[in-house]
Amino acid sequence: MRRKLVAGNWKMNGNLAANSALLNELVAAVGHGAPCDIAVCVPAPYLAQCQQQLVNSAVAWGGQDLSSHGAGAYTGEVSATMLADFGSQYAVVGHSERRAMHGESNVLVAQKTVCALRAGLIPIICVGETLAEREAGQTTDVVGDQLKAVLDLLEPADLTRIVVAYEPVWAIGTGKTATPAMAQEVHATLRALLAAHDPVAAAGTRIVYGGSMKPDNARELMAMPDIDGGLIGGAALKSVDFLAIIAASSAASNAASSAQ
Repeated sequence: MRRKLVAGNWKMNGNLAANSALLNELVAAVGHGAPCDIAVCVPAPYLAQCQQQLVNSAVAWGGQDLSSHGAGAYTGEVSATMLADFGSQYAVVGHSERRAMHGESNVLVAQKTVCALRAGLIPIICVGETLAEREAGQTTDVVGDQLKAVLDLLEPADLTRIVVAYEPVWAIGTGKTATPAMAQEVHATLRALLAAHDPVAAAGTRIVYGGSMKPDNARELMAMPDIDGGLIGGAALKSVDFLAIIAASSAASNAASSAQ
């Protein structure tokens, strides 16, 4: 069974005092026996704070983006090795907000994925369709093109070192959520695309859901066979909500184990 991952994406939120309180609450509640893999992906200025407060805890940390370049005259950019310098384990790549607001192409997202892997990071590769694309019946084509651009640059062994996040754009920050069946359908499609690249490695690739997962829908979503956790937005900023989602992941895993 794939170990679930619950990763918080803080987006452009936080300050030193609020971050400190949130991280302390997470560490105290989780302890050292986390029921799933847990991470917070934070704005780059707060990576040092995460490193200081989360070291030797069950909570990992990472960045929300990275450059497709290793180093050089790229003012304002943050490289994969810089993220790794602060102990990061993860990096979000190709979030829909980056694609929409910064014009990131499928090819650029693929290049960033390679940079993350080379630096020893686990890229959380985001794919997803807009409402217009869904209503036009283009979901499979859109997410397929987004993932294929990445797979074209990877070796089969790399599939064990990546996480794919399905984030329907129409369900991010809107309060709308894909039903578990709707999400599972896309996750199964993504699993099949991975399997076409390498069937053995694909069985172990984690595919998480990133469209307004909350405490009240997390368990039902994560009970689906191809939903291996969540990329959490707003709910990751409140310890009580984030911890409830972590608990839901444990409940879903336990239920799946009992059914086997």
